[in-house]
Amino acid sequence: MGLISNGTTLFDAGAMSAGLGGEMVFIKKLTASSSATLTFVDGSNNVVLDNTYREYIFYFNNIHHVGNDKKFYFQVNAAGGSGFDETAISTYFRAYEKEDNSSGVLSYETGQDMTGTGAIELSDSMGSDNDQSLCGWLKLYNPSSTTFATNYVAECQNYHAGDFSLATKVAGYINVTAAIDEVKFYTNGDSFQTGTITMYGIT
Repeated sequence: MGLISNGTTLFDAGAMSAGLGGEMVFIKKLTASSSATLTFVDGSNNVVLDNTYREYIFYFNNIHHVGNDKKFYFQVNAAGGSGFDETAISTYFRAYEKEDNSSGVLSYETGQDMTGTGAIELSDSMGSDNDQSLCGWLKLYNPSSTTFATNYVAECQNYHAGDFSLATKVAGYINVTAAIDEVKFYTNGDSFQTGTITMYGIT
């Protein structure tokens, strides 16, 4: 017997009804192969980044860099914009634990905060050893709104170049009341050697 509320079936045989509960809809997967950037542009290569969904999430899977000790960034363009230089306000927390158990820290990093048009840092000091990579996610909330600024939250975990586990949490907003329709991921210098970034819309 299903669960019904006000005449609407919410659950039936243990499954949630379609259109309820924030379903993830696959949009696009980009695979790095010595790529300088990985960029999602609305209307290009089957990418949807418009008012079809109120939330979009990007998953990073085993991002691996050519060079050592690199930072991972993103930036956006408003509709009709160029240069990936929209003004953003960002806060940055991190926690780490060394492989040899010699130290561990949880801290708020003012040096990684950002106010301005520069790159928005998601994580730092990614190692380039064969077993080192970064995983995580970024969520954009209602990026097509022309009333409110676009809020974002991200979490990453990477194998730090100094041989420790680094977890970061970044949050902020794009300080423009314009629709955001392009998102770019990149690093400071060297390219992504391997890894994927997968984009979903949330109903």
